Amino acid sequence: MWAFLGRSECILCLSSALCAMALLSNDQLPRLNQTHLTPLLLKIRKVGLEVNGSQFTLEGFPFRIISGTIDYFRIPRNSWRLSLSKMQACGFNTLTTHVPWNLHEPAVGQFYFIENVDLLAFISMASEMGLWVILCPGPYIGSDLDLGGLPSWLLKDPKMKLRTTYKGFTKAMNRYFDYLIPRIAKFQYKKGGPIIAVQVENEYGSYYMDKKYMAYVKKALVSRGINELLMTADDGANLKKGHLENVLVTLHMKNIKKETYEDLRSIQGRSPILMMVYTANSFDTWGALHQVGDPQILMKNVREIFNLGFSLNFYMFQGGTNFGLIGGSESSEGHTPVVTSYDYSGLVSEGGGYTPEYQEFQHFFHSVIDFQLSVQPKATLMFAYQPVMLLHFMTLWEVLPYLVKTTKSSKPLSMEQLPVNEGNGQAFGYIIYETKIFHGGLLSSRGHIHDRGQVFLDNNSVGLLDESNNELLLFKDLSKKTQILRILVENQGRLTSGQDINKERKGLTGDIYLDKSPLRLFKIYSLEMKKYFIQREFPKFWKTVTSPVQGPAFFLSHFKAGDPPKDTFIKIQGWGKGVISINGRSLGRYWNIGPQDTIYVPGSWLHPGVNQIIMFEELRGGVQIHFTNKAHLGH
Repeated sequence: MWAFLGRSECILCLSSALCAMALLSNDQLPRLNQTHLTPLLLKIRKVGLEVNGSQFTLEGFPFRIISGTIDYFRIPRNSWRLSLSKMQACGFNTLTTHVPWNLHEPAVGQFYFIENVDLLAFISMASEMGLWVILCPGPYIGSDLDLGGLPSWLLKDPKMKLRTTYKGFTKAMNRYFDYLIPRIAKFQYKKGGPIIAVQVENEYGSYYMDKKYMAYVKKALVSRGINELLMTADDGANLKKGHLENVLVTLHMKNIKKETYEDLRSIQGRSPILMMVYTANSFDTWGALHQVGDPQILMKNVREIFNLGFSLNFYMFQGGTNFGLIGGSESSEGHTPVVTSYDYSGLVSEGGGYTPEYQEFQHFFHSVIDFQLSVQPKATLMFAYQPVMLLHFMTLWEVLPYLVKTTKSSKPLSMEQLPVNEGNGQAFGYIIYETKIFHGGLLSSRGHIHDRGQVFLDNNSVGLLDESNNELLLFKDLSKKTQILRILVENQGRLTSGQDINKERKGLTGDIYLDKSPLRLFKIYSLEMKKYFIQREFPKFWKTVTSPVQGPAFFLSHFKAGDPPKDTFIKIQGWGKGVISINGRSLGRYWNIGPQDTIYVPGSWLHPGVNQIIMFEELRGGVQIHFTNKAHLGH
């Protein structure tokens, strides 16, 4: 997510808004009362969500948006209905969700809207739970995803200018919207569906590389049938750059000052204010401290927001998990990759548990709105399975000869340039560059390794190249004429935002040098860690683990679950760095530098009886796998 101001600053900006509100209206902003308008009860559909002076109206009645964000692709599908019912029971009337282009069109022209990314099923469930929907279809959504949710195959074009009217980008966007928009248009309010508003792009004011772009995206939405209220969302410093004529401006809780409301008035006069992103916290990154907010200040801020008559979207109501390797990186201090958990201090935890803040919000909402509580959904119960004592392993070097396809190239190719996945390149995971060397010397990447490259000579680890270390001295074995040099490069997540996303190729993005001479004749292996790769039968070379094994290596184990299986967490104690999959589905990456040291395992991804775990460990493997019923996300 976006960096945002501190809690104390947040109180100051909200307090200053009390006087700033006079700039928006000559009379006192009326206190809005919640009505009983829900998708389940409202049968007559004539007038959707509208701006009426300083308030929203729905079907002509005053309406306060009390929204929370749940991104469906971060929650196991079998848990969607339960998560939405918890939102409704808390007092929220609206769901906000983002649509990740890269997960829906992972290859050019191949659209994927099933299983855990069945967007239409998720929208339908929200309606059944009595929730309205604010949809954020992008094409860029941010959300701390790899490339902000844009597909990496866009970067095959060396001239690509993401989020602009560059023809290479708009052609791809139009193909995607041709498929997506007519399908979601059927769920709009005026057609009997729950969608009451649609966001145009996301925080474009902080990017702003093309003045014509936002109008282009708006036209692309409207021309394909979107006719509900449109809105933009920007932080306080970038409202003017990101807004569109006749489109509602909403605020992200960042850089808000008294001047923000002056800018807002100059743009759209007297209007309702929607805090489109109010957040308890921020995301965690590997190697940093766990982000923890102050619940008392959070509640104080929300009370002020309500007293001011603002509407609210709480980011995140339930954050969930960056399953697979979908998390991105931020760039405040080089690349800092987002951890696997996207708990985000949501009102509902990553695994579905209620937090104390949930109870406070529920009590507050029920005290200020006319709302009748339905049956309180049960919290998701976690279970600690017995430790796995028997593991098998196989080194990465033993697996390489059995990979289906490798690429031979004179020069290094980045992930995006690889002729894999039907020419769409490689999106996530690892890539191995193999060549022969005839002498030792100084190995130099000159900044061309993205993001983290482990270097091996004849299968022996000799060092690391990354953003902070561009050189490594190689000592040749004089008893051999040649040695095999391999570099295992990990994509730790493309940048989620900023103008540098146009440069976000991964792997080796240029030449690598040995004593100032560029190395040539590479054999390149793609280790994308996709489901089909993890599920395939490796050769029967598995050996029993009796002591810690030096990686990189694959580890295989099994454990038994009851009927029905229960959610759990895998503890990563005793392990170094790598990726875990369960029954062929990738749970995400782990890393012993923290702050996160448990990995969430959805019970719905387990089978009654025997379940298979495969771990790819880069550094040093453990001898057991432990489970726990509690998340440990850091201190």
